[in-house]
Amino acid sequence: MPTHVTTPVHRTPSRRWRLGTPLVVLACGALFVVSALNSDGTDLRPGRYNNLSQLVASEANRYQRLEDQVHTMTTQVNDLTAQVSDGSVSTYRREAAGVREEAGLTKLTGEGLTITMSDAPDSLIQQATGDTATQMVVHQQDVQAVVNALWRGGAKAITIAGQRIITTTGIKCTGSTITLQGVPHPQPFVIEAVGSINELTSALDDDSYVAMYRAQAAQPTIDIGWDMTPSYDLTAPAYTGLRDLNYAKVTPSE
Repeated sequence: MPTHVTTPVHRTPSRRWRLGTPLVVLACGALFVVSALNSDGTDLRPGRYNNLSQLVASEANRYQRLEDQVHTMTTQVNDLTAQVSDGSVSTYRREAAGVREEAGLTKLTGEGLTITMSDAPDSLIQQATGDTATQMVVHQQDVQAVVNALWRGGAKAITIAGQRIITTTGIKCTGSTITLQGVPHPQPFVIEAVGSINELTSALDDDSYVAMYRAQAAQPTIDIGWDMTPSYDLTAPAYTGLRDLNYAKVTPSE
């Protein structure tokens, strides 16, 4: 019987494949470029950060860069506004200047209270368990309760860790630190309030949450930090953080 030999057929790559491969490579390269631009020099993968303190420090640096940009733009806006010879603009500028103190944008000096809050000693915390361990640590709501009581007591200005607090300031806990205006501050948390010493003290005494905290501070088995000292010469610096101005540009002249 005759033997049939099959000759192998050599197929050339299709036109679709020859065109598709370079396009895929180009698309991947474009994605790398877009990722690099969007990251603005930072890692898009959060797993890169080995610990919380590194992440907090990175975010604080990022916030500082943004704040510097805003200050530069605000200076430019103020300079341009000063060149406008319009009666309405001048009126609004005088009105804005009149509320700078209430808004926390000017330095304020006077009598008031200095309050220091801190975690219990490490030796106690290491031995504690459950609810007792929780009571030994200063929480976000503890600081917020003190600040709110001081506002109710007629505080004219409040600072935490030397940073001026205004109506839009958020107080956030990040681990054992408090973050204000994007910057972390470690404990002990020092709160200063400018205002009537008697009225501020009464407001703290009347607040049930603050009273509970102070009662825990008085217990040797909890010993969370609390110290309140009157002062007749406190200075609250002006607020220098970011405000709610989102966008501004020069209107082209006709």
